[in-house]
Amino acid sequence: MTIQKQVVPFQEGNASMKALLGGKGANLAEMTRAGLPVPPGFTITTEACLAFFKVGNRISEELLEQIAAALKQLEKQKGQTFGDANNPLLVSVRSGSVSSMPGMMDTILNLGLNDVTVQGLASLTNNEKFAYDCYRRLMQMFGNVVLGIEAYHFEQLLHRLKEKEGVHQDQEVTAEGWKNLIEDYKKCIMAKTGLAFPQHVYEQLRMAVEAVFKSWNNQRAQIYRKINRIPDEQGTAVNIQSMVFGNMGSSCGTGVVFTRNPSTGENTFFGEYLINAQGEDVVAGIRTPLEIAALKSEMPLIYEQLFAASKQLEKHYKDMQDIEFTVENNKLYLLQTRNGKRNAQAALKIAVDLVHEGLLTKQEAVERIEVSHLDQLLHRGIDEEAVKDVLAKGLPASPGAAVGQLVFDADTAAEWNRAGKTVILARNETTPEDIHGVIASEGVLTSRGGMTSHAAVVTRGMGKPCVCGCEEVRIVLDEKRMLAGSRVVEEGDWITLDGATGRVIVGAMPLREARMTDELLVMLKWADEIRTLKVYANADNPEDAKIARSLGAEGIGLCRTEHMFFSPTRLPVVQRMILADDKEDRLHALSQLLPMQQSDFEGMFEEMDGLPVTIRLLDPPLHEFLPNLEDLQKKHTELTYNKGASDLEREEIAHLLRKVQALHEANPMLGQRGCRLGIVYPEIYDMQIEAIFRAASGCIDRGIRVLPEIMIPLVGHANELKILRELVDFVAEQVLGKDKLRDCPYKVGTMIEVPRAALTARQIVAYADFFSFGTNDLTQMTYGYSRDDAEGKFLTHYVDQKLLPHNPFQVLDTEGVGQLIDLAVNAGRLVKPSLKTGICGEHGGDKESIFFCHLTGLDYVSCSPYRIPLARIAAAQAFILHGVIGEQKVAQAI
Repeated sequence: MTIQKQVVPFQEGNASMKALLGGKGANLAEMTRAGLPVPPGFTITTEACLAFFKVGNRISEELLEQIAAALKQLEKQKGQTFGDANNPLLVSVRSGSVSSMPGMMDTILNLGLNDVTVQGLASLTNNEKFAYDCYRRLMQMFGNVVLGIEAYHFEQLLHRLKEKEGVHQDQEVTAEGWKNLIEDYKKCIMAKTGLAFPQHVYEQLRMAVEAVFKSWNNQRAQIYRKINRIPDEQGTAVNIQSMVFGNMGSSCGTGVVFTRNPSTGENTFFGEYLINAQGEDVVAGIRTPLEIAALKSEMPLIYEQLFAASKQLEKHYKDMQDIEFTVENNKLYLLQTRNGKRNAQAALKIAVDLVHEGLLTKQEAVERIEVSHLDQLLHRGIDEEAVKDVLAKGLPASPGAAVGQLVFDADTAAEWNRAGKTVILARNETTPEDIHGVIASEGVLTSRGGMTSHAAVVTRGMGKPCVCGCEEVRIVLDEKRMLAGSRVVEEGDWITLDGATGRVIVGAMPLREARMTDELLVMLKWADEIRTLKVYANADNPEDAKIARSLGAEGIGLCRTEHMFFSPTRLPVVQRMILADDKEDRLHALSQLLPMQQSDFEGMFEEMDGLPVTIRLLDPPLHEFLPNLEDLQKKHTELTYNKGASDLEREEIAHLLRKVQALHEANPMLGQRGCRLGIVYPEIYDMQIEAIFRAASGCIDRGIRVLPEIMIPLVGHANELKILRELVDFVAEQVLGKDKLRDCPYKVGTMIEVPRAALTARQIVAYADFFSFGTNDLTQMTYGYSRDDAEGKFLTHYVDQKLLPHNPFQVLDTEGVGQLIDLAVNAGRLVKPSLKTGICGEHGGDKESIFFCHLTGLDYVSCSPYRIPLARIAAAQAFILHGVIGEQKVAQAI
């Protein structure tokens, strides 16, 4: 049985084949078609990768035949022969996923060298030292990537050789030194695997392709896909490309350039290079490279060619490009291009600038913003006045500030993070194996490597601060300490990183609040012109409301009144209200709470002048305001046996214990809370409603436009909302009077968080002006998961084992919970076409959930204040992708 074509030469591919060729393969094909100097090669498709997994991690004979045929074609293009003793063709074997995953999968260079072809390469180039340098590099990469030998075994042998020869840099090692090291590497490979390093070049190639396929499922790649929500089903392509050499001498080099600065977004040619090196030397941080500007004086013609090619590629892809290049004997080659990773501020500036330069439309600019990265813009920086003790300074690889306790390995970082500590990971240089430590850390510090090293690229993508190439510090791993001159910093000591300036500061510095940049404001303005979904804020006090409005909130979608009760001055009054033995005592306590609540609501109305403020009446069970039952029982026992305690003390604790025991529920999440509490104790809701309308009245008197929306929580039956709606209307008329009622167009609605409420929305809507979906509780009740227990015990396992695509408390479950929301919205609007609908759970700040809300035709999403910019842009992206879905659904309902 023959298989379809799974090997595509670069000249036969194009950008539209990205799903098949992967990002790297599609871009190599596109560059080849554009006539740029790309070393020839071919791509093994993602379909071949998926077929490899399907048949038990085995390459079929048919695929091997296709690879051999493609190699024959490549040999003709290059005038060299794979495995030839005199004129050997060497190739690189690189991964190439559809979605960019820098450093997460594996690469092998110089493949095709063996004990015979290395002599041919030495003779052909008249450079024995170069040839054997390439051979030892192949053995080291092959041993690590293909044979699974830990890299430090090879590093130790290399370090021992350099000590023996009295040199510090790899390029200073002699040809004899490399020959001796190769023999040591062969012994290492045999000792660790029981196998000899393969001398047959086709066997090398088969094993390398298999290893790159397998690297799709290595731990770091799986972690990266998980945090970036990249589908496992994509697979990876493999790119076989003829080698060009940057390590042949002083007329050779290698580097990485960005068409714009990936840290700031400035339109400046940015990058680094090394003379007499291979590409891995730059990204691995083994040597600290030179800035690309230095190439202008060192190789002026190469610099001009590289600059011109980079601008051509940026114009072609309409985005900042990250380009790998090699110079071999004064000839430039481009090894790959891709849309460059950049931090959030750089992404915004680049997108805005490209619109002004006429390369992008406003919609295209908004569409390409990665909304999850916007969080980093709204995080804090260092309070400069507090900076006294700068330990060292490195390269500002990824901006932002981070404070944490110093750790020196990824496992410790992850372990301390799980224990609740905040950590800074310091390494000589990071490798892809450190990914779990990078994720666990607040920021990363490296003593070697540049702005395009692994640490820099990965942290920029994650939005974490990073300082790279900090050569002023020396990390002593076995002693778990870091030296800077005469200073010693031990593991566990607190330090602060400033990724914007490259400073390493001793101690935990206070951090300042972030600001809205000019580019973010421009992007948000464009997003607001596009989106139809409104963005509200979850805010529980006037201070949060003020922040929310400054960030563009169009109203308050959820004010949780219980959060107003937990302050030290109010909690005792709340407790007296709960512990009251009769209604009269309870009313007395409520009368003390009323002016406090009124003051809060007035502050909220003032900050949101002219915008809706949705106030949820008391929701949690009353025992949450009282001392812990176990603590009370322990204290009661102590007082019982304490002869010095008074009878009054004993009676007070006994009374409190009896009250807490009486309020105790086996399952308080499903017990007497929400509207059930308001129906059994109407005086509590009466006080809150009166406080709302007294606050409204006072604000109206001061010329403030008030739009209160009163939310009744946990409704499961229409009769619950009916009785409490009547209470709201009655109190509103009593407090405001008929004249002021006209100036206070309040709404009454419910939080849909019980599945029955969604199923009976057609009955409930008779008493509701709006539906607000409390997606946290609705998810709990639909799944039957207790969130606190599920996330701590089994939910992570479910996601890891792919029983669930996401944590449903982070990304809305559109198939289950989403069906209930859609059903309730449609049923409600059949009765009331103008019914206002939105969500106010944590999903309101999640991009995928926002897309669902747009598609379902909701009017708004409500999220925490600092996620408002994210939600505004995500709502615009939803419109760009799906159009005016909401209006269409409303029209259909009517």
